[in-house]
Amino acid sequence: MSSSIITLLTDFGLQDGYVATMKGVILSICPDAKLVDISHLIAPQNVRSGAFVLLASCGYFPPGTVHMAVVDPGVGTERGAIAVRTRSSFFVGPDNGLFSLVLRDETGWEARSLENPQFRRSPLSSTFHGRDLFAPAAAHLALGVRFDTLGPACVPVIPQWDQPIIGKGEVQGEVIHIDRFGNAITNVRSEVLEKQGPWEKWTMEAGKSLINSIHKTYGRVGTGEALALSGSSGFVEIAVNQGNAASELDLEMGTRVTFRLAGF
Repeated sequence: MSSSIITLLTDFGLQDGYVATMKGVILSICPDAKLVDISHLIAPQNVRSGAFVLLASCGYFPPGTVHMAVVDPGVGTERGAIAVRTRSSFFVGPDNGLFSLVLRDETGWEARSLENPQFRRSPLSSTFHGRDLFAPAAAHLALGVRFDTLGPACVPVIPQWDQPIIGKGEVQGEVIHIDRFGNAITNVRSEVLEKQGPWEKWTMEAGKSLINSIHKTYGRVGTGEALALSGSSGFVEIAVNQGNAASELDLEMGTRVTFRLAGF
């Protein structure tokens, strides 16, 4: 199933040479690798945001693609380092919930702890596992190394923010990503609401704001008006038509949201 495509997602930014260094390590091991940047502008240490952006992007790549993601506030600590094999792809990175949204929809996946010294650089830096641990593992997977040789089987961490709380007529979640336009994406899938009742019968509390307009697209409300809608990735997001919901509604990562269905 291996492919020569390796995607990279990090919070490293573009100012320094961190991303280029990892690419150099990958290409030294797998010269034919096709490297694709998903994003390097994830908010620093924001695992939630990284998990969402990875989920929103990874499903559009060919089978066998290796997705390397490094948003790693626990680098150098006891947090695990893993590779995951799904039915169509590989994922490599820290075991801190970064792959939890991807695995929520997958069955039959397998995870391995990256413990085989054959697939890492030595000495191993305590602050740059992207270079010394994750890049070599991703490159070897792209070369076709046997997945089970990476290390022993393990169970990835599933954080509390991974799942909303679903009740009858009420769904509680939180903001897990804020995009460039200021739209605040929640961890609540649109289908969760649709299974209980039509869009027009739901209201939403987000922080201190009450949103009575839940629609299919931005243009259904006037310019400057707030609404909730089903985003292109299938999650409910909060937006302001031609505005910035995050700043105008005082929303941030982790802001609690509650959806209520009329009649309950």
